[in-house]
Amino acid sequence: MLKALYDYGIRNSLAIPPGFLRKDIRAYICLSADGSFIGIEQYERDSQICPDIGSLANGPDKCNPLAEKASVILAADGKKPEFYRSLLKAGAEYDPNLGVCLSALENAETFRAICQEVKLRKVKDGDRICFKVDGVPIVGGERVQDWWKEYRKRFAKGGNEQQDSMQPLCLITGNQTVPLATVPIVNGLQSVGGHSRGEALFCFDKSAFQSYGLKKSANAPVSEEAFAVVKDALNDLLAGSPAMYRREKDRDFNPFAPTFSGMKFLHWYDCRVEPEEDLILPELVGFGQEEDEDEDEENAQMQISPEEERAQERREALQQREKADRLILDFGSGEQSAVLSSQYYILLISGNNGRAMVRRYEHGSYETLRANLDQWREDLALSNGLGTDTIRPYKLTYRFTRLVKDQKKTGKELSDQMKKELAGITPAIVAAIFNGTPLPDAVAVRALAYIRSKMLAPPPKEGSKKDRRFANLPDGVACQWLKVWLVRKSRMRKEGTVLTMSYDREFPNAAYHCGALMAIYADLQRAAMGEVNATIVQRFYASASRTPTLVLGTLERMGEVYLGQLRKEKKGLVKIYEQRLNDVYSFFGKDGFRQLPAALNLEEQSYFALGYRQMCTQMNADKSAAKAAKEEETENGRN
Repeated sequence: MLKALYDYGIRNSLAIPPGFLRKDIRAYICLSADGSFIGIEQYERDSQICPDIGSLANGPDKCNPLAEKASVILAADGKKPEFYRSLLKAGAEYDPNLGVCLSALENAETFRAICQEVKLRKVKDGDRICFKVDGVPIVGGERVQDWWKEYRKRFAKGGNEQQDSMQPLCLITGNQTVPLATVPIVNGLQSVGGHSRGEALFCFDKSAFQSYGLKKSANAPVSEEAFAVVKDALNDLLAGSPAMYRREKDRDFNPFAPTFSGMKFLHWYDCRVEPEEDLILPELVGFGQEEDEDEDEENAQMQISPEEERAQERREALQQREKADRLILDFGSGEQSAVLSSQYYILLISGNNGRAMVRRYEHGSYETLRANLDQWREDLALSNGLGTDTIRPYKLTYRFTRLVKDQKKTGKELSDQMKKELAGITPAIVAAIFNGTPLPDAVAVRALAYIRSKMLAPPPKEGSKKDRRFANLPDGVACQWLKVWLVRKSRMRKEGTVLTMSYDREFPNAAYHCGALMAIYADLQRAAMGEVNATIVQRFYASASRTPTLVLGTLERMGEVYLGQLRKEKKGLVKIYEQRLNDVYSFFGKDGFRQLPAALNLEEQSYFALGYRQMCTQMNADKSAAKAAKEEETENGRN
């Protein structure tokens, strides 16, 4: 992993020399070459690569050189101001401009003028300031860098006697090195449990972590230069890997590192890519905003007009054709695209009490990644609520909301809930997606719990904005989790039958068809009775999904009552419902998988939920088709 990060930093020229950090400067004290004070230049933030002394600046007697807080540089006395001026004096031997700055601070009249101007400009004590001499920041000169590379060595702690006789090999580069005694901290993990001061990527502060008499980071030796590259690579990845993408300057594209269940999701390739060539971010995260957490899958589907759907299909077809054309041109010219032979890398990382915790690390070939993501999309395929198309794509962050218990929470509360409940299974889910392997069983347990909690909600009343065709329809995204879990378990066992996206009347699983029967009886109740205080779903779904034998007899008797009611008011529907019930009941028998099950295990409960949903979507599709046929017949009659 360290070598992959190091290669990323070198490949994208992210390395900053050891002993330097990129810092934002808020104001400059401008001097002429003869030391005359010119004025103060203020900036919102001017980024510069500055000398840095590390954690020593937190002590009582040392500070960072050249760029520091105004309260340090402009203090009349004190250990930190004295140390700052001693650094200017030492650096003046390399760069005379540092001597100019020191003279300005030691000249009482000039120093007083600087302080007055700083106060007038309302520069805060905590603002980082620096000097400019003849309009050039003193931190940017090559002579200053040469000076600091040499001068900072006096702050380094010497190695032990064993290391003096034989230097160890750097874990990153493989070269002999004097290892860092303490590795620099990594920033950017505050939103995922990190400390404001940063996290150590690895450390050995307990005796249990040490071996062979080695102290601290000598147990995992890395050179200062190599780890500086790793640190800069992590900083770029935590910012969304902007250095990885090739793109036009005027293009509106803002990559970001998403958060999954309290972990930062970082990914990169071993070459630079166009945004369109990145398979991971748009597939699992997307480039836009998150979906509305209160928006359900069925309502989102209803908001898209047929014209918009057709336009979206044309755009997707055009994009696929352009990709295919690029591949053909690559092979026709004899030059294969670099992306096709590249490697991908994925890192899940969080912070914990000052330590960076690597939760998961994955890497593999681009072609394998593409095949596994295609398999993920295929396994997810499930009919939408209308039964007319597949459920539209959703981001992985949104899918995770179907695996938490309390859905009343939104925003930060929901994010904290996901972090608390899903941190243990998120790495396994990510690994399953990118490797094409089965999902953990906890996914099915949580998805089923979510479905049952939603099925208890009362159906929409007459006049409600919600479509009654989706009343008590199991959540589509939760059912997609179940489908992927079941399909991959079946594939692992090398079973021949696979769940399809729509209802399959011949599917060899009794629990699946028990769910379909439950859906028919629920729809029959709505057709015969309209609004009721407690629906069949609210009363019996939970028990039917566990012990169908005890419930289906009751549902059958209630179904006869509902059919009798329809014979009085809607005779045309009786035949339709009887046909549906007979088609499903014809599956059951006395032998093998056709036996009516007495109790359902976790896998069978999942099949029950999917059978219920797929029968609901099938009935909705049949109703829409019948309505369209009737309208067409009426229109033809008019003509």
